[in-house]
Amino acid sequence: MQSGETPLTERGARTREKLVVAAREVFEERGFLDTRVAHIARHAKVAYGSFYRYFPTKEAIFLEVADRLFADMTDHGVLPSPGPSPAARIRRANRAYYEAYLRNARMMAIIEQVATFNEDFKELRRKHRAVSVARSARAIERWQSEGLVDASLDPEMTARALAAMVDHSLYLWLVQEEDHAGTERLLDTLDALNIRALGLAPAP
Repeated sequence: MQSGETPLTERGARTREKLVVAAREVFEERGFLDTRVAHIARHAKVAYGSFYRYFPTKEAIFLEVADRLFADMTDHGVLPSPGPSPAARIRRANRAYYEAYLRNARMMAIIEQVATFNEDFKELRRKHRAVSVARSARAIERWQSEGLVDASLDPEMTARALAAMVDHSLYLWLVQEEDHAGTERLLDTLDALNIRALGLAPAP
């Protein structure tokens, strides 16, 4: 809900939530371009006209679906709070991000397509990525201050590069590949590349 809008009643909030949940399911089934407002309303068991009480366009509800998805991905795609060792934390973060990506893979494929022609979605993607990168950059800076990571590395650019490697690798693996039998091998490789790039000691 935008600031300044009238707060929803409890019933209105439930209806709006039904529309968001239904929209994600319809987008995953039909894709963005082939989805119509009528499809979403019918799937949510809501009158067609009622949709427009909550969202002005199909694009608006897609933006909310994408925002929620990216929030889930961002929460799991960053280095966790202090743990046994930096290498162990990287391993934990990569696996948490994989699980989040696996939950959202079908929708991620659609969002990545839409971001190629819609600036609003591209900006949303950029905003959430920036949050994730900033958190990882702070962890790298902390490790540099502790003498664990090469101080000459630019924390932000390093975080961006490593995040892009993990993100694109999982996108190709979960969206493009059909056989995921080597998932653990892929994750172990991503862990090793991150740890070696930072010059950290391997996890025990």
